[in-house]
Amino acid sequence: MTYSIAEAAHRSGLSIDTLRYYERIDLIDPPARDSGGRRVYTDDDLGWLVFLTKLRTTGMPIKLMREYARLRRLGEGTAGERKRILEDHRADVLARIDELRSCVDVLDYKIDNYERVVAGACPPETGETTPWTLAHSAG
Repeated sequence: MTYSIAEAAHRSGLSIDTLRYYERIDLIDPPARDSGGRRVYTDDDLGWLVFLTKLRTTGMPIKLMREYARLRRLGEGTAGERKRILEDHRADVLARIDELRSCVDVLDYKIDNYERVVAGACPPETGETTPWTLAHSAG
């Protein structure tokens, strides 16, 4: 199946401007053109766009995404390098998840304190405290 740039943008969750930008910086190959010169995207193109979106959502820098895309264009001989990029990025994502879990622990603690303050079970200043060990825990 093929898609116009507007359809590809809608299906991928990216804007038309982002699709053009990704093409301009070589994250995506220039799509085929129809007889009127309009971009035509395929299901394979959409699959690649969805993958790129996941990389961006997980915080992969554009520079590293461009390197990954360059290696992808070079073919199967670069599979090991691409795997390493994804493994390294995965480790970074997992570390960020641990950090976010630690932040959620602090938020839960604070919410619990405020619930007790609102219920009149403890003085108002109790809601303002956060144990240093909780605020600095690794998750």
